[in-house]
Amino acid sequence: MASNAIFEVTDSNFDQDVLKCETPVLVDFWATWCGPCRAIAPIVDELAHEYQGKVKVGKMDVDHNSATPMRYGVRGIPTLLVFKGGQVKEQIVGYVPKEQIQKAIDKHLG
Repeated sequence: MASNAIFEVTDSNFDQDVLKCETPVLVDFWATWCGPCRAIAPIVDELAHEYQGKVKVGKMDVDHNSATPMRYGVRGIPTLLVFKGGQVKEQIVGYVPKEQIQKAIDKHLG
């Protein structure tokens, strides 16, 4: 994990830490061998710090957790999903600029 603002999401803690969370949660589905995942990681890290206290940011390694990505139809990585109230509200697939991710998050604040 890159920072203390980001928590590790696993198949076993997903329901508790993501679906039952009071605040919106951004989950980054990634893998160590994925170039675009490594490229987007610093952006996700920045967002975790900027939105600390307002949005939880988690990362799920798809090589170590297969049930959750299958459950949400994650086929390509990186995939960013914004959850609110236990539902997927936004889906972003592939490398995108920071502003696009911010827009997706901002829609679900407040």
